[in-house]
Amino acid sequence: MNAKKLEANAREIAWPSVITVISAAILIGAEVFGAAFAGGWALAILFGLSDTGAHIVQIALFLIGVAIMIGFVRGAQRVEPFTRKI
Repeated sequence: MNAKKLEANAREIAWPSVITVISAAILIGAEVFGAAFAGGWALAILFGLSDTGAHIVQIALFLIGVAIMIGFVRGAQRVEPFTRKI
């Protein structure tokens, strides 16, 4: 009976979906993290912060970017499931 139950729940990785989401995450991640770096630099100049202040702002924006990327991958996984039933 366990063998039938395992077969009923058997899943395989949907590689086309995984590759699509990873490719989109790389593209969007480059934009998000590039914007975080440039935005931190620009805000530091705007507010007259030192180099340390600029790095702190960049780190804060980088962490916001990480949260955005996690949300993107979770949302994309709902649209493009990574696994499918066999």
